Amino acid sequence: QVQLVESGGGLVQAGGSLRLSCAASGRTFSSYIMAWFRQAPGKEREFVGGIRWSGGSTQTADPVKGRFTISRDTAKNEVYLQMNMLKPEDTAVYYCAARRTFILEISPTQYDYWGQGTQVTVSS
Repeated sequence: QVQLVESGGGLVQAGGSLRLSCAASGRTFSSYIMAWFRQAPGKEREFVGGIRWSGGSTQTADPVKGRFTISRDTAKNEVYLQMNMLKPEDTAVYYCAARRTFILEISPTQYDYWGQGTQVTVSS
């Protein structure tokens, strides 16, 4: 059974940085896509970015491009979301998700495994 556990959320001022971590267990993830989504109150869950476990290629959504970076540590089975130049509109619960595929999907409905989420709040 795949387990994903996020950590690293918190309260930060606009312009600041946070790094989220996602600890993955229960599988060998070489055939997996790992992704980050976020959901703000009253809004739909949206794709933030994703990474192919094998090879490490990434894709980030336009609202965060140039500010957020995704990486992974295959030895630790962890995925990271480095968030810089944070804005109040980045405030949301951030989720780690996984799917066994080589296609990086941006729809949350395509992902099979989810973490519990971690709150990120950016004050103005």
